[in-house]
Amino acid sequence: MTQFLDNLRRKAATPPGRVPPGQVPTTKWPVLHYGDVPQVDTRSWTFELAGLVQRPYTLSYDELLALPRKTITCDMHCVTRWSRLDNSFEGVPVQLLLERSGATPAAHYCLVHAEQDFTTNLDRPDNLIALKWNGEWLMPEHGWPARLLVPHLYLWKSAKWVRGLELLEQDTPGFWEQNGYHMRGDPWTEERHGGRALTQHEINRLRNRSKTRA
Repeated sequence: MTQFLDNLRRKAATPPGRVPPGQVPTTKWPVLHYGDVPQVDTRSWTFELAGLVQRPYTLSYDELLALPRKTITCDMHCVTRWSRLDNSFEGVPVQLLLERSGATPAAHYCLVHAEQDFTTNLDRPDNLIALKWNGEWLMPEHGWPARLLVPHLYLWKSAKWVRGLELLEQDTPGFWEQNGYHMRGDPWTEERHGGRALTQHEINRLRNRSKTRA
């Protein structure tokens, strides 16, 4: 890891105040994820809004593509200490999806669901379901056909291969949070780790509490 970071330092200068503490800028987009890149068939792919909503619904891939989009420019910060600056992402605003679902006042948190049963937790997200990066469709290793984009948090929160949002009353840890990563993940305060990993009993208790309240 030290050699990897040293190589990044040689390839990209650090603008003063632009990069969070402990981060090293790179002009590349390193590929890091748990498990394999999933094989996705967009003909059967769906995106679901569920949980504490008045109007749960499911979108096909074509229906998602037909929704209004916006483009934002942002920086990406990975918990493994690299940052990539000035990225352009195009996608569907999450706020639009939430408004369509009729989120209830009790829906303070969100559990993001992705391929291979990956999950991550958030406060109610307000960013993008990203479809394109720098004008091109996302590559499969970077999350095609769709990934969540939450650029103000470490990149593990921007779940690749996203498949849905479940709105909850209680904050429920996702995959990496269950394994010791921070519940929020703010790169500017270096919220990398949040303590010990949860036991399976604790994970099941949190899941059951969430289902009971929903």
